[in-house]
Amino acid sequence: MPLIDEEQVRRVASFLLKAVDKYEPDSFDDPCCYPPSSADKETTAMYFLVMVAMDHRLSRPSRVYEAIVDGKRYHGADLLYRLGKRMLDEDPGFFAAERLARVSREDVLRWLCVGSTCPPDPELRAALLRDLGRKLLLHYNGSALQLVEESKGYLHSWNPGSPGFIERLRLFEAYVDPVEKKPMLLAKFLERRGVLEVKDPWNRRVPVDNHVTRIALRLGLVRLEPSLRAKLVERREYTPWEDVGLRMVIREAWHQVAEAMNVNDFVLDDILWTMGRKVCLQGAPLCKGCSNHPVCENSSCVLRPICPVGRGEEKPLDEHVFYNTWWY
Repeated sequence: MPLIDEEQVRRVASFLLKAVDKYEPDSFDDPCCYPPSSADKETTAMYFLVMVAMDHRLSRPSRVYEAIVDGKRYHGADLLYRLGKRMLDEDPGFFAAERLARVSREDVLRWLCVGSTCPPDPELRAALLRDLGRKLLLHYNGSALQLVEESKGYLHSWNPGSPGFIERLRLFEAYVDPVEKKPMLLAKFLERRGVLEVKDPWNRRVPVDNHVTRIALRLGLVRLEPSLRAKLVERREYTPWEDVGLRMVIREAWHQVAEAMNVNDFVLDDILWTMGRKVCLQGAPLCKGCSNHPVCENSSCVLRPICPVGRGEEKPLDEHVFYNTWWY
């Protein structure tokens, strides 16, 4: 089992404070990708419930999910949410549980393809949406807001008879990740939009995906046992439970960082996720020469002095190989 380096946790927390001080949390109301701030809570909750269900494995090494929409180039999750907002504008009924319960592969392709650019596994994505729609109808009268309200603001259960928001989401196939990436991401969106008021903030965790994992591994926040490190270096695929074990430890490492900084885990996630897309890139991180991100200071990553990769002591490993999943 990977181990957390607690000394490195303290160092990372100390250096990351510079970035947090400069960061203004995203309100997730950009009109190109999200419902307007004036949207009712049901529309907002349903939109994010559906979109986060689709937010997994959009690109593969040989097939990048990237296209131009209305004259602007979008990549990965940005393209997904741009197409989601376009669907919401043109056909808001698509997000109703009754429609979701009947979604086909062809519906997904019409929605999420731009020319020849399509996400992987359209059949799986259609099945996840049908499952979402049918179970919403069966258990919550087709209402995403009812699901939120019945959680009473708790992410995790406070007693056996009152499931929290995360427990309730496990009903849906799209949200079954044992490390809770999608559930925590959805909670972050809904909290930031004022739909979910979190009453147990100690249960917030960073939604652990490939970007967050890559940064943790390069920083040495967690130390891998030899067999897992060998698979990482040799680019051999992890098993599902090796993936869960690694990401669970990484999740708790980042939680320790957030606690040491006295920072909300969801705010820390904003910084880490964008850092993974703009600075600590796959293949060749921008340890020097980075800009336009809170971790960049004087064209250098603020973590460089305590990062084995930034100091040139280690080669920049990428995250582990684990592609065939809808967990994240």
